Amino acid sequence: MNTDAFDAIVIGGGSAGYAAARTFHSAGWTVAVVEGSPAIGGLCILRGCMPTKALLHGAELRQAIEEARIWGIHSQRVDLDFERLIARKDELIADFAFHRRRQLTDGRFMFFQETARFIDSHTVELSGGRCLTGRHFAITTGSILAPSPLVQLNEVGYLTSDTALSLRQLPSSLTVLGGGPVALEFAQFFHRMGTRVTVIQRSVHVLRDVDVDVAHELEAALRHEGMTIYTGTEITSVQATAHGKAVMFRHAGSLVTVESAEIFNGLGRVPATAGLGLEAAKVKLEKSGHVHTDSYQRTSQHHIIAAGDCSGPHEIVHIAIQQAETGARNLVHPGKLYPMDYRLLVSVVFTEPQVAMVGSTERSLSAHGISYRVATYPFNDHGKSMILGARHGFVKLITAAETGEILGAACVGPQGGELIHEIVVAMSQRMTAAQLAAVPHYHPTLAEIWTYPAEELA
Repeated sequence: MNTDAFDAIVIGGGSAGYAAARTFHSAGWTVAVVEGSPAIGGLCILRGCMPTKALLHGAELRQAIEEARIWGIHSQRVDLDFERLIARKDELIADFAFHRRRQLTDGRFMFFQETARFIDSHTVELSGGRCLTGRHFAITTGSILAPSPLVQLNEVGYLTSDTALSLRQLPSSLTVLGGGPVALEFAQFFHRMGTRVTVIQRSVHVLRDVDVDVAHELEAALRHEGMTIYTGTEITSVQATAHGKAVMFRHAGSLVTVESAEIFNGLGRVPATAGLGLEAAKVKLEKSGHVHTDSYQRTSQHHIIAAGDCSGPHEIVHIAIQQAETGARNLVHPGKLYPMDYRLLVSVVFTEPQVAMVGSTERSLSAHGISYRVATYPFNDHGKSMILGARHGFVKLITAAETGEILGAACVGPQGGELIHEIVVAMSQRMTAAQLAAVPHYHPTLAEIWTYPAEELA
């Protein structure tokens, strides 16, 4: 077998993998990147962030045309060429993937498009037979779709976040299993394309980890748009019917049956660690299947780091990049370790209205016995938002009870994913609500809405 030696070997060529590789390279290390997928780009580019946001933009354009009549702008007919919509998404993703391939193959790294398996803690064997040895490793293999929890669902077949991206024909009706970000984004996309959509969520509200007021506001907006949403359910069976597929579930003490042309399984993803030979490297896994890491992103073998979806705890691409850069720097500078800091954790759900959050929630602060104050302000009482037609949503600021420092924020409303970054900046400087309220904001803008809860808290 051929053997090559490197300062660092990165297993996985997605966003986290590239971030680790370029960090190692900037330190002057020799670096190999191993990517086992036939398509280069990682989840975000190929099947996650970018393609879904492209589709959602198309849905927003169609919705805007439909809603223009309130302004006296009428279109007698809005035709949908669904194949062209998918083709435009594919064009964009091809460009993004080409750029990532160019980054990985521009000569800074040795790039191997093969699968890798540890045979000991310093050696991996590639699927082509070559062995690579490394002083250090980064495991950035991402995640895969979670297996269906229902055998019957496997028998009748279903769409996933992967297969739904390559549809060439819209289903007339769709049952969405799950109420997380991915499930809701796809649900609204299909609804706005003309599909009749029903969402079935097991927990008592969608987006189960957010504050109840945030979840309920989004539920109200989606129901107002025409989607059917069931929460607090227990699925009992799935079966094929003469006209499609039926899902039976318990809801509010009754047995409910929903029939649709297709089912979308939005019940999540799991770490992609199978086949890596982690036991040979003595790298420990959590019960969840995630690679165990400490606050410095080091695994149980300190010369091996892990980052991104395969290590958790947050499956968000900018966090994956931050973890990879942090872990790689800690390997390069072992005498000056820096831990991951999730104080400024940001999350965005790209529905309309968008849901965006940063920092602590009321729920998490209460669970830890931390005293806080909170203030909200609705979008439907804010001038610029009313012009844009916002019917639902609000912004919320959470501050420390004693000092007034901003501890967290939520935004359910237009451009929430953009607006939340004002609070990210404020929190990065540990500003108080009074300091935020004193910052001039132009009128009329969406951003000025933050000044209202800030002034109340100040």
